Amino acid sequence: MKLVLIGILAVSLALLLYILFSRKIGWGWLSRFGLHIVLAALGIYVINFSGLMTEVYIPLNPVTLSAVVILGLPGVALLVGLKLTMI
Repeated sequence: MKLVLIGILAVSLALLLYILFSRKIGWGWLSRFGLHIVLAALGIYVINFSGLMTEVYIPLNPVTLSAVVILGLPGVALLVGLKLTMI
């Protein structure tokens, strides 16, 4: 089982590298991705320390950041909604 997972990881990494270098995507996507991460962290920071909702604290970790990077501003609303329903 472990060998199969390592094989899948190696094949997916090779395909991603092939797409990155063969399509001439460039490095512009890296700056956009970095900007999205910074904006996601800023959105979570605003929710945590704005004082509008004192009962909500969203931890700033890779899972919450990735949810906000992928979903955008609705991702922050999703995390706030999850936090309010889980309390």
